[in-house]
Amino acid sequence: MARPLLVLSGGHPYEEAPFSGLLDSLEGWDVTHLVHPEAEAMVAGGAADDAEAILFYDMPGYAFSDGTVTSRPPSDGFKAAIRRHFGSGRGAVTMHHALAGWADWPDWAEMVGGRFLYQPGEVRGREVLDSGYRHDVRYTAEICADHPVTRGLPETFELIDELYLAEIFEDDVEPLIRARHDFTADNFYSAAHAVAGRMFDNRGWAHPRGSNFVAWTKRVGDAPLVYLQFGDGPKTYRNPHVRQLLRNALDHVAGHDPTIGAEGAGT
Repeated sequence: MARPLLVLSGGHPYEEAPFSGLLDSLEGWDVTHLVHPEAEAMVAGGAADDAEAILFYDMPGYAFSDGTVTSRPPSDGFKAAIRRHFGSGRGAVTMHHALAGWADWPDWAEMVGGRFLYQPGEVRGREVLDSGYRHDVRYTAEICADHPVTRGLPETFELIDELYLAEIFEDDVEPLIRARHDFTADNFYSAAHAVAGRMFDNRGWAHPRGSNFVAWTKRVGDAPLVYLQFGDGPKTYRNPHVRQLLRNALDHVAGHDPTIGAEGAGT
């Protein structure tokens, strides 16, 4: 019997048909795909309550207009539904721009294990600069953990995808994959500059060196969460290694790891 999977998207542009192809490749899952802004109210109303896992490919809580960005927190009902999901021991996979979601809900960053900022702000009581982005980076992904999520993957594989220079809570996550790339300001562009209409610009932006983690796992209470930074567009959606990672990650957070015995299931 197919397992119920809730997929959330919206708040950030993406190519819908290729992304649907990625979802269609998830054998064994009964997919319900909700898109913001309607998704927020539907989750608050109970849409996530029966899901064995949630796939977050969304970036809600922002409004971009005339060179400015404003943000807001989710509704109390949405917050309660997400906490209820994790509190039941059921997990989630977060992909790509989900790292930037809900800028005004600090608990979200703690759940995911990091935060991408579109403007300078405060993270964990510390003032930080806006984050960085770089599209179409050709790089090598290197497996750095023997884990059910990386099962069946080669030790290294090649990608052409977007990378982030963001706030990653390295001490709170278990790294699964690192990118062989130099995570310095010279190799990224300022998100705040992009919001202001100056795309692909890093002038005067002195962001400190960042983390090379591009996939990790952590706990949200008693529930597992996996973050995969991969996912900027169709080339990545079609990548067989990314598809394998996503299948493995969903199995893991739903407690269906065939590589572990019943005693360790869901851990």
